[in-house]
Amino acid sequence: MKSGGLNPQPARYLLRFDDLCPTVSRERWKSCCELVDEFKIQPILAVVPDNQDRELQVSPPDPEFWNQTRAMEEAGATVGLHGYQHRCTAHGRSLVPLSRISEFAGVAAKAQHDWIREGLRILRGHGLDPKIWVAPRHGFDRDTLRALRTEGMQIVSDGFAHRPFLCDGLIWIPQQLWAPVEKTSGLWTICIHPNTVSDAQISAMRSFLHKYARQFISVDHALEELPPRALNAAERMSAAWSLWRVRMARAKNGLRRR
Repeated sequence: MKSGGLNPQPARYLLRFDDLCPTVSRERWKSCCELVDEFKIQPILAVVPDNQDRELQVSPPDPEFWNQTRAMEEAGATVGLHGYQHRCTAHGRSLVPLSRISEFAGVAAKAQHDWIREGLRILRGHGLDPKIWVAPRHGFDRDTLRALRTEGMQIVSDGFAHRPFLCDGLIWIPQQLWAPVEKTSGLWTICIHPNTVSDAQISAMRSFLHKYARQFISVDHALEELPPRALNAAERMSAAWSLWRVRMARAKNGLRRR
């Protein structure tokens, strides 16, 4: 489906949930799942295969977590490989430089490959079919991308373009928002962290979905409607500008917290 001159295609949205694992906040994740069920959303579920990050150990392990995740995948959700153990201690420079530390960026290529292979094995062992890479803290480098290609992963959820694009032999589906924002065109991924999402943020998301639920699509539908191709020069400049603005906003927020 292509945009027409007088009737351009409206904006499309994807909803992504990060940091999912058996110890995710049971109460807050339940609120997120209620949104998915109420509005029939087919989200990206970014699952940590073997969580070792204490910050993600919010609730006692949920014995139904893997069954629930399988059921959501069967209903149309896309499972993402969200790193390996979510232990963010590396200091390499990421291709999407939004954080000074990460799990993958700067780590030796063999270790990265081993982690990705083992993460995929764990998720598949739970009956899931991970199709998309979601890096903890946006941290990954070209060694990460080589490992993903070697393991047959084809899609990265990251970047600040306004549509899916091709880069480094992979399909990139951009992720640019952390709260609902009305847009007129393009593809926009809204990322929610269930462990820290507030009641007010859930309420805002529900209000947005009441108005725009029909414009939320699945990963598969996004790639059908907006076939990925390489970004042109103007699109690369726009994406770089968007990334810079997010980095500046985060820096200002950090100064305020100090």
